[in-house]
Amino acid sequence: MLQEILKRRSIRKFSSHPIPEKDIREIIECGMNAPSSKNRQPWSFVVVQGDAKQGMLQAFQKGIDREEHGAPLLPNSRQHLSGAKYTLRIMEQAPVTIFVFNTLGDNIFAELSQEERVFEICNHQSVSAAIQNILLAATAKKIGSLWICDIYFAYQELCDWLNIEGELLAAVSLGYPEESPPQRPRKNFDDLVIWKNKPE
Repeated sequence: MLQEILKRRSIRKFSSHPIPEKDIREIIECGMNAPSSKNRQPWSFVVVQGDAKQGMLQAFQKGIDREEHGAPLLPNSRQHLSGAKYTLRIMEQAPVTIFVFNTLGDNIFAELSQEERVFEICNHQSVSAAIQNILLAATAKKIGSLWICDIYFAYQELCDWLNIEGELLAAVSLGYPEESPPQRPRKNFDDLVIWKNKPE
């Protein structure tokens, strides 16, 4: 798996070739085998493909239109709207998009106590571990992936369309890659790692 970690890339150009259901199931099962806080396994997954993609794209576009011309959820992130529009085009070409939910979450607008906030953070870490497993499993199968957070520009619209209980956290688009991007620059190890009682 070390090679998959090092070879994984965010793919933004996909073939239209469909992904076999067996591979999709195995990729999600790898996500479900991630570690989770107190073994709560607070995740669920919605697989969107085929004709269902049209409703997903319409919901996303509706949210972008609202952000641009109506009451924005993210008024201070307007400079990233062009990126969200690009993400919409990527999701259009990707044969599969998986929406990932925190089943124990409420919604991003809920007021939380300090203890509830810690509970939420732990569950978010768990779901993030599941997403990372999905990306690595896809890489092992030579399937490209893109972890998508631009969904927050159409958060309510996508939640309404998906109509699933829980807190929508992210999406992952999957497809056979039509690009081989180089690794993005990484920060320097020694600038990021602090050793306490480092062995000589």
